[in-house]
Amino acid sequence: MPDHSAAPPSVEHSGPPGPGGPAQAPAPRRGGQLMRRKPVERLMAEGGQGAGGALRRSLSMWQLTMISIGATLGTGIFVVLGEATPLAGPAVAISFVLAGLTALFSALSYAELAGSIPVSGSSYSYAYATMGELVAWVCGWCLVLEYGISVAAVAVGWGQYLDELLDGTLGVTIPDAVSAPLGEGGFVNLPALVVILLAMVFLMGGAKESARINATMVVIKIVTLLLFCGIGFFGIQAGNYAPLAPLGVTGVSAAAATLFFSYIGFDAASTAGEEAKNPKRDLPRAIMLSLLIVTVLYCVVALVAVGAMPWQDFGDTDAALARIMADVTGTDLWSVVLAAGAVVAIASVVFAVLYGQTRILFAMSRDGLVPRVFARVEARTGTPRANTLIVSAFCGILAATIPLGELADATSIGTLFAFALVNVAVIVLRRTRPTMNRTFRVALFPLTPLLGFGFCVWMMASLPAATWAVFGGWMAVGLAVYFLYGVRHSRLAADDAEAAADG
Repeated sequence: MPDHSAAPPSVEHSGPPGPGGPAQAPAPRRGGQLMRRKPVERLMAEGGQGAGGALRRSLSMWQLTMISIGATLGTGIFVVLGEATPLAGPAVAISFVLAGLTALFSALSYAELAGSIPVSGSSYSYAYATMGELVAWVCGWCLVLEYGISVAAVAVGWGQYLDELLDGTLGVTIPDAVSAPLGEGGFVNLPALVVILLAMVFLMGGAKESARINATMVVIKIVTLLLFCGIGFFGIQAGNYAPLAPLGVTGVSAAAATLFFSYIGFDAASTAGEEAKNPKRDLPRAIMLSLLIVTVLYCVVALVAVGAMPWQDFGDTDAALARIMADVTGTDLWSVVLAAGAVVAIASVVFAVLYGQTRILFAMSRDGLVPRVFARVEARTGTPRANTLIVSAFCGILAATIPLGELADATSIGTLFAFALVNVAVIVLRRTRPTMNRTFRVALFPLTPLLGFGFCVWMMASLPAATWAVFGGWMAVGLAVYFLYGVRHSRLAADDAEAAADG
């Protein structure tokens, strides 16, 4: 069956990657450039290629799954649970299910696109192939918000559990002056900065070595959560589950929007598309398997937590799970064990999400939309070292100076927007490239991606006005960067200019 998906010459063209490759289209007007799509074939041909070297294909399906779980399972259950429970009450477990359902619909779309276009750019690249350069930029800018800001938010949570661990083992706490940002009683959050710098050092060692470290940390945090469930079960009191939803459906919905932050990261596997051994087969499997494992753990932990401690008490502590362990056992020993597990768990999230951010910027840089330094690969390790240094410095500054709550909500809205675009991208690619080889296909098409889009919009509407204001400001800055820099340096634009010059 012939493929009628090729776009008109003024929209898409093919050819070898790079501004010097032959182009087959006349230079379009500015409006045409903004809507021009990057051919799937070109995305695939450029896979792994950076300035000065190439990324190495060394990751198995197991390692991809561990990256996805590593980026997801952490602060959401160890820290953000304490912020969401006062909103939903004992129904916080339902909020986890609603947030997970939203993530599931988007995960199905991610799985199809990751198996079809296995490249590092994740939803940015999917948008570039289906909706054009401007939409791709907006999506990529949202991913910078999702990954970059969430690294900072997770690092703040890590500092809280580190303080709990030090208090339980040595009887000392980190002074507020160096463990809290301005506005929360301190000057700088030094622990949050430290964990980001540690993750940076590990990431510079190479993808395969980094994946091994991440897998070890993931196993530790799963065991820690199972240990909490086992001990917390003996502290459950039936009366703590009533009333189920004291603040009504609105509270459950608001908590779900906050808890969506807990699911950010399952798409991290898709950012490893150019370092996976068999990406078309393994990426969809890793995405779906990681989401299943994380959702089950979240719901079980939430049910045990609200059963073992009155929901009103969750707002009084930043380390609710450790407090529950201490209350149930009557000793600080198990709470110290949990705090130690949380320190490892949250560190693995910082590690995996920082990895994803660097790979997204790698793809955007290769397309010319951000400076070329982000695509520079160090030949010895096969990693984008300069990229990693810059991203780590940016995230470290945010983590050291901004409170967790503001970071978490800003991350959620950026993620939801990007996820909504992924659901649209699946529909567009099915219609423009119906005969394309797909190793995974979304069931009940187009209902499933439409539901995914709808759930994302609903979750975004549940976020506070202040978060929308931050998001609007972030988008305004992003569009300014695109029109001042991205438009002028786009590699597709350069190819069209060469084609026009050649006549």
